[in-house]
Amino acid sequence: MAENQKNTFNGAVPPGPKMGAMRRGMPVVKPKDMRGTLLRLWELTRGQRGGLGWILLLSAFACVSAILSPFLIGRAVNAIDAGEPALWLLGLLLGLYVADWLVRFLQQYFMASIGQRMILHIRTALFKAMKKLPLAFFDTHQHGELMSRLTNDVDNISTTISDSLSQLMVYGFTIVGVFVIMLSQNVPLTCVALVSVVLVFILTRTITKRTRKLFARQQEILGKLNGQIEESISGLSMVKAFSREHRMIEQFDENNEKFRAVATRALIWSGYLMPITNVINNLSYVSIAIISGMMAAGGMITVGMISSFLLYSRQFARPFVDIANIYNNFQTAVAGAERIFQVLDETPEPEDAPDALSIENPGGDIRLEHVTFGYDASAPVLKDVSLSIPAGTRTAIVGTTGSGKTTLTHLLTRFYDVDEGRILLDGHDLRDYRMSELRRAFGVVLQDTALFAMSVKDNISYGREDVPMERIRAAAVTAGADAFIRRLPQGYDTLLTQGGAALSQGERQLLTIARAVLVDAPILILDEATSSVDTMTEQKIREAMLKITRGRTSFIIAHRLSTIRDSDLIILIEDGRVAEVGDHQELMALDGKYAHMYRTQVGA
Repeated sequence: MAENQKNTFNGAVPPGPKMGAMRRGMPVVKPKDMRGTLLRLWELTRGQRGGLGWILLLSAFACVSAILSPFLIGRAVNAIDAGEPALWLLGLLLGLYVADWLVRFLQQYFMASIGQRMILHIRTALFKAMKKLPLAFFDTHQHGELMSRLTNDVDNISTTISDSLSQLMVYGFTIVGVFVIMLSQNVPLTCVALVSVVLVFILTRTITKRTRKLFARQQEILGKLNGQIEESISGLSMVKAFSREHRMIEQFDENNEKFRAVATRALIWSGYLMPITNVINNLSYVSIAIISGMMAAGGMITVGMISSFLLYSRQFARPFVDIANIYNNFQTAVAGAERIFQVLDETPEPEDAPDALSIENPGGDIRLEHVTFGYDASAPVLKDVSLSIPAGTRTAIVGTTGSGKTTLTHLLTRFYDVDEGRILLDGHDLRDYRMSELRRAFGVVLQDTALFAMSVKDNISYGREDVPMERIRAAAVTAGADAFIRRLPQGYDTLLTQGGAALSQGERQLLTIARAVLVDAPILILDEATSSVDTMTEQKIREAMLKITRGRTSFIIAHRLSTIRDSDLIILIEDGRVAEVGDHQELMALDGKYAHMYRTQVGA
């Protein structure tokens, strides 16, 4: 009966947050510094908060119906009980509900607009900050985890701002207003209502303390499960090649069963909250009804006051459970904001000095003076390297895996800065130049191909969007890519997806070479450009390399020494140091490590 009465009289009770209900039971991630993070979040959204004052005012208006409607119902009951006309009171009550609907609609409308504007600003600030971070940051963080900050963490903040925050304002005003009215009407009945609130608070705290651990464990297992699924899909060909399907399914079933067991326990415990809360509220409802009935029989209160107080007790108790859920969501959102601020606080690539030099026509003369560098300062990769590369020199860098060849090219393009020593370009330290102009002086083909979800021609002209089609096709011809591009369904207009997954590794490499050809930079870096192509294609690329490196400073990293025999200078790096320097004939005559490597490859 009590539950039915709740459904009958809650027309003016603020509805619980939809997202809060959907996310009930989600794991709560506690922030380390809630106050400090909230202050930073407030500061970050400066200039995007216009209209929050109206939201606050509308929230105050939204609780008016929750406060006035029970009072009007009580007056109407008294009027009917006394045989007086109550139609005007019912009409006033109807008008109050219509106004309540309009106020809540405006509140949600403004909150959605303001909230999404703030989220747009946060997501944009985070993305811009990531684009300014050095390569070292991305080398030490999982890409999926960084994507989670841009999506999940920002979405948690979005939900809290757009939904939970407005509801929290309404609940706050409602609890205070209803409590004041209840005290003004009857103090003993108010104390009875407070007992149920205290019990609900203790119950919520007890259950959420247990479920928090269960849901944290659930998310841990879910992370493993998602990781296994991702590995199974991305490495499906390898799984099939080694006939590991059965073992993969067993591991999936094992983790899936663990997830089911933990999730079941967590949901059962969290499911206790609402039924027990309803029992407590219903017992409080019955207690108030009995006590107020006895008081009415003694002539202490009217029947209308009983009706009003029963409604007030419902409206007073109901928000507390929803506030607990909102607070959990709020904690998770603040924890997400902390993860966002961790990225924003990372040291970006160094800014150009006010007197930074411009590079208009770089000659390409490069000199390394006692360069030492390590990704970990305690384990240097390059050790006291000194080299002189005259402008226009075709330079090959060879050595065993891990000797520091690719690291050297990373330093030339300032993906990293040297720990000791310096690198000079045309007589000036690389750090003296403007970063953007310095990198435009280099054309780069990396060992790992990077293609984007755009057409073939747009991938080739990446960074040079205003280039005519004739030049794009000419670059592809030079790189040996034109023939296979023409065989694609839409030729140069074919859209590449998933990093060009439909192409072979060699074809993807040819596209990146064509991109470097089109850039026509004075300094060229080819890092294992022929590592993923067949012998015939390798010969074509070798011929293309001779064309595109002629007359410009170039660095060619290659394990296949047959592709670098025509280099003007060959540098052998061993254990981070320069072991041998010279052209092919000189190094063969030296009969050292290079000669041994070459003979091993060609079988001589």
